[in-house]
Amino acid sequence: MARDFEDHCWKDVIDADTIQIYQAYRRKIYIGDNPAVLAIDLYNKAYRGGDRPVKEVDREFSGSCGEHAWKAMASTQTLFAAARRAGLPVIYTIRHVDTGGVHSTNRNIGREADDTYAIKAELAPAPGELVIYKERASAFFGTPLIAHLQQKRIDSLIICGESTSGCVRASTVDAYSYGFHNVVVEECTYDRSLITPQGQPVRSASQIRRRHAYQGGSRASRRPRARAQGRLIAVFRWR
Repeated sequence: MARDFEDHCWKDVIDADTIQIYQAYRRKIYIGDNPAVLAIDLYNKAYRGGDRPVKEVDREFSGSCGEHAWKAMASTQTLFAAARRAGLPVIYTIRHVDTGGVHSTNRNIGREADDTYAIKAELAPAPGELVIYKERASAFFGTPLIAHLQQKRIDSLIICGESTSGCVRASTVDAYSYGFHNVVVEECTYDRSLITPQGQPVRSASQIRRRHAYQGGSRASRRPRARAQGRLIAVFRWR
Protein backbone atom coordinates (compact mmCIF):
# COMPACT_ATOMS: atom_id res chain seq x y z
CA MET A 1 0.00 0.00 0.00
CA ALA A 2 1.43 3.37 -0.98
CA ARG A 3 2.03 5.77 1.89
CA ASP A 4 2.19 9.54 2.06
CA PHE A 5 5.82 9.34 3.11
CA GLU A 6 8.20 6.38 2.69
CA ASP A 7 11.67 7.93 2.56
CA HIS A 8 12.50 7.16 6.18
CA CYS A 9 16.11 7.17 7.31
CA TRP A 10 15.80 3.75 8.95
CA LYS A 11 15.25 1.89 5.68
CA ASP A 12 18.81 0.57 5.65
CA VAL A 13 18.56 -1.01 9.11
CA ILE A 14 15.04 -2.50 9.21
CA ASP A 15 14.29 -5.38 6.89
CA ALA A 16 11.06 -5.85 4.95
CA ASP A 17 9.89 -8.72 7.18
CA THR A 18 10.09 -6.55 10.30
CA ILE A 19 8.23 -3.74 8.55
CA GLN A 20 5.51 -6.25 7.66
CA ILE A 21 5.22 -7.45 11.27
CA TYR A 22 4.44 -3.90 12.37
CA GLN A 23 1.85 -3.15 9.70
CA ALA A 24 -0.89 -3.21 12.29
CA TYR A 25 0.46 0.06 13.71
CA ARG A 26 -0.03 2.00 10.51
CA ARG A 27 -2.30 4.96 10.99
CA LYS A 28 -3.67 8.01 9.28
CA ILE A 29 -1.04 10.70 8.84
CA TYR A 30 -2.11 14.06 10.21
CA ILE A 31 -1.45 16.81 12.73
CA GLY A 32 -4.26 17.78 15.07
CA ASP A 33 -6.28 20.96 14.83
CA ASN A 34 -4.40 22.67 17.67
CA PRO A 35 -0.77 21.46 17.79
CA ALA A 36 2.28 22.58 19.73
CA VAL A 37 5.97 21.87 19.27
CA LEU A 38 7.61 20.04 22.18
CA ALA A 39 11.39 20.57 22.10
CA ILE A 40 13.13 18.13 24.43
CA ASP A 41 16.47 18.78 26.10
CA LEU A 42 18.19 20.97 23.51
CA TYR A 43 20.85 21.91 26.02
CA ASN A 44 24.55 22.59 25.64
CA LYS A 45 25.59 19.18 26.90
CA ALA A 46 24.31 17.47 23.75
CA TYR A 47 26.55 19.68 21.57
CA ARG A 48 29.78 19.65 23.58
CA GLY A 49 32.87 18.86 21.55
CA GLY A 50 31.47 20.15 18.28
CA ASP A 51 30.42 18.54 15.03
CA ARG A 52 32.55 15.41 15.36
CA PRO A 53 31.90 11.66 15.72
CA VAL A 54 30.44 10.75 19.11
CA LYS A 55 33.24 8.30 19.87
CA GLU A 56 35.67 11.22 19.69
CA VAL A 57 33.76 13.83 21.69
CA ASP A 58 32.65 11.29 24.30
CA ARG A 59 36.22 10.91 25.54
CA GLU A 60 36.10 14.45 26.88
CA PHE A 61 32.39 15.26 26.94
CA SER A 62 30.45 12.25 28.16
CA GLY A 63 26.81 12.54 27.14
CA SER A 64 27.41 14.61 24.03
CA CYS A 65 25.59 13.58 20.87
CA GLY A 66 28.35 15.03 18.71
CA GLU A 67 27.73 15.13 14.98
CA HIS A 68 24.18 13.80 15.34
CA ALA A 69 23.16 16.85 17.38
CA TRP A 70 24.81 19.28 14.99
CA LYS A 71 23.28 17.60 11.95
CA ALA A 72 19.81 18.19 13.40
CA MET A 73 20.33 21.86 14.25
CA ALA A 74 19.43 23.49 10.92
CA SER A 75 16.28 21.40 10.54
CA THR A 76 15.26 22.20 14.12
CA GLN A 77 15.73 25.92 13.48
CA THR A 78 13.55 25.59 10.39
CA LEU A 79 10.88 23.75 12.37
CA PHE A 80 10.84 26.46 15.05
CA ALA A 81 10.64 29.23 12.46
CA ALA A 82 7.73 27.55 10.69
CA ALA A 83 5.89 26.96 13.95
CA ARG A 84 6.34 30.54 15.11
CA ARG A 85 5.17 31.95 11.79
CA ALA A 86 2.07 29.81 12.14
CA GLY A 87 1.44 30.95 15.70
CA LEU A 88 2.01 27.49 17.20
CA PRO A 89 3.30 27.27 20.78
CA VAL A 90 6.90 26.08 21.09
CA ILE A 91 7.45 24.45 24.49
CA TYR A 92 10.89 23.49 25.77
CA THR A 93 11.97 20.99 28.40
CA ILE A 94 15.22 21.38 30.31
CA ARG A 95 16.72 20.50 33.68
CA HIS A 96 18.70 22.19 36.44
CA VAL A 97 22.36 21.34 36.95
CA ASP A 98 21.67 20.38 40.57
CA THR A 99 18.59 18.18 40.92
CA GLY A 100 19.34 16.91 44.39
CA GLY A 101 20.47 13.51 43.19
CA VAL A 102 17.36 12.85 41.09
CA HIS A 103 18.33 12.10 37.50
CA SER A 104 16.58 11.12 34.29
CA THR A 105 18.88 8.11 33.74
CA ASN A 106 21.45 6.00 35.56
CA ARG A 107 24.33 7.58 33.63
CA ASN A 108 27.37 8.33 35.79
CA ILE A 109 27.55 12.11 36.03
CA GLY A 110 30.55 13.97 37.40
CA ARG A 111 30.96 17.65 38.14
CA GLU A 112 29.31 19.75 35.43
CA ALA A 113 29.62 23.36 34.33
CA ASP A 114 26.93 25.84 35.26
CA ASP A 115 25.82 26.21 31.63
CA THR A 116 25.69 22.47 30.89
CA TYR A 117 21.90 22.39 30.84
CA ALA A 118 21.30 25.84 29.38
CA ILE A 119 19.41 25.70 26.08
CA LYS A 120 21.73 25.92 23.09
CA ALA A 121 21.89 29.58 22.03
CA GLU A 122 21.11 28.83 18.38
CA LEU A 123 17.88 27.11 19.46
CA ALA A 124 16.90 29.45 22.29
CA PRO A 125 13.24 30.13 23.15
CA ALA A 126 11.61 33.26 21.82
CA PRO A 127 10.36 35.75 24.42
CA GLY A 128 7.37 34.36 26.28
CA GLU A 129 7.82 30.72 25.23
CA LEU A 130 7.31 28.15 27.95
CA VAL A 131 10.28 26.29 29.45
CA ILE A 132 9.47 23.24 31.60
CA TYR A 133 12.06 21.98 34.09
CA LYS A 134 12.06 18.22 34.61
CA GLU A 135 14.09 15.72 36.62
CA ARG A 136 13.11 12.44 34.97
CA ALA A 137 13.14 11.32 31.34
CA SER A 138 9.53 12.19 30.52
CA ALA A 139 8.55 15.80 29.99
CA PHE A 140 5.30 14.96 31.80
CA PHE A 141 6.55 13.23 34.95
CA GLY A 142 6.40 15.55 37.94
CA THR A 143 5.95 18.69 35.81
CA PRO A 144 3.04 21.05 35.04
CA LEU A 145 3.29 20.37 31.29
CA ILE A 146 -0.11 18.67 31.00
CA ALA A 147 -1.81 21.63 32.74
CA HIS A 148 -0.30 24.08 30.24
CA LEU A 149 -1.30 21.91 27.27
CA GLN A 150 -4.85 21.61 28.54
CA GLN A 151 -5.07 25.34 29.17
CA LYS A 152 -4.08 25.97 25.55
CA ARG A 153 -6.41 23.17 24.33
CA ILE A 154 -3.51 21.44 22.59
CA ASP A 155 -4.51 18.14 20.95
CA SER A 156 -1.35 17.24 19.03
CA LEU A 157 2.39 17.41 19.72
CA ILE A 158 5.19 17.88 17.20
CA ILE A 159 8.15 16.39 19.07
CA CYS A 160 11.85 16.99 18.52
CA GLY A 161 15.10 16.90 20.49
CA GLU A 162 17.16 14.30 22.27
CA SER A 163 17.78 11.59 23.01
CA THR A 164 15.57 9.45 20.82
CA SER A 165 15.96 6.34 22.96
CA GLY A 166 15.62 8.23 26.24
CA CYS A 167 13.74 11.44 26.94
CA VAL A 168 12.08 11.69 23.51
CA ARG A 169 10.79 8.15 23.77
CA ALA A 170 9.59 8.57 27.38
CA SER A 171 7.85 11.85 26.60
CA THR A 172 6.20 10.48 23.45
CA VAL A 173 4.87 7.43 25.26
CA ASP A 174 3.46 9.57 28.08
CA ALA A 175 1.96 12.02 25.59
CA TYR A 176 0.21 9.15 23.85
CA SER A 177 -1.03 7.88 27.23
CA TYR A 178 -2.54 11.32 27.90
CA GLY A 179 -4.39 11.15 24.58
CA PHE A 180 -2.26 13.42 22.39
CA HIS A 181 -1.62 12.64 18.74
CA ASN A 182 2.15 12.77 18.24
CA VAL A 183 4.48 13.53 15.36
CA VAL A 184 8.20 12.83 15.90
CA VAL A 185 10.30 14.78 13.39
CA GLU A 186 13.10 12.62 12.01
CA GLU A 187 15.60 15.32 11.07
CA CYS A 188 15.13 17.07 14.42
CA THR A 189 15.52 14.03 16.66
CA TYR A 190 18.82 12.36 17.50
CA ASP A 191 20.82 10.18 19.87
CA ARG A 192 24.41 9.27 20.71
CA SER A 193 24.25 6.05 18.72
CA LEU A 194 22.35 5.05 15.61
CA ILE A 195 21.77 1.56 17.03
CA THR A 196 20.91 0.63 20.61
CA PRO A 197 22.56 -2.36 22.32
CA GLN A 198 19.34 -4.29 21.71
CA GLY A 199 19.76 -3.81 17.97
CA GLN A 200 16.81 -1.45 17.60
CA PRO A 201 17.26 1.62 15.40
CA VAL A 202 17.65 4.83 17.36
CA ARG A 203 18.24 7.19 14.46
CA SER A 204 14.59 7.35 13.47
CA ALA A 205 12.74 6.05 16.52
CA SER A 206 10.81 3.67 14.30
CA GLN A 207 9.16 1.84 17.18
CA ILE A 208 8.09 5.12 18.78
CA ARG A 209 6.61 6.13 15.46
CA ARG A 210 4.79 2.87 14.89
CA ARG A 211 3.32 2.56 18.37
CA HIS A 212 2.95 6.07 19.73
CA ALA A 213 3.48 8.65 16.98
CA TYR A 214 3.73 9.36 13.29
CA GLN A 215 7.36 9.84 12.28
CA GLY A 216 7.36 12.97 10.15
CA GLY A 217 10.12 13.94 7.79
CA SER A 218 10.88 16.85 5.51
CA ARG A 219 12.33 15.12 2.47
CA ALA A 220 9.11 14.15 0.73
CA SER A 221 6.51 16.33 -0.91
CA ARG A 222 3.59 15.36 1.33
CA ARG A 223 2.00 18.24 3.19
CA PRO A 224 0.60 17.49 6.66
CA ARG A 225 -1.36 20.52 7.77
CA ALA A 226 -2.32 22.01 11.08
CA ARG A 227 -4.96 24.60 11.84
CA ALA A 228 -3.68 27.70 13.59
CA GLN A 229 -5.26 31.13 14.06
CA GLY A 230 -8.14 30.24 11.77
CA ARG A 231 -6.05 29.22 8.76
CA LEU A 232 -4.39 26.09 7.41
CA ILE A 233 -0.63 26.13 7.35
CA ALA A 234 1.83 23.64 5.88
CA VAL A 235 4.01 22.99 8.91
CA PHE A 236 6.50 20.59 7.41
CA ARG A 237 6.96 21.76 3.85
CA TRP A 238 10.48 22.95 4.59
CA ARG A 239 12.33 22.14 1.37
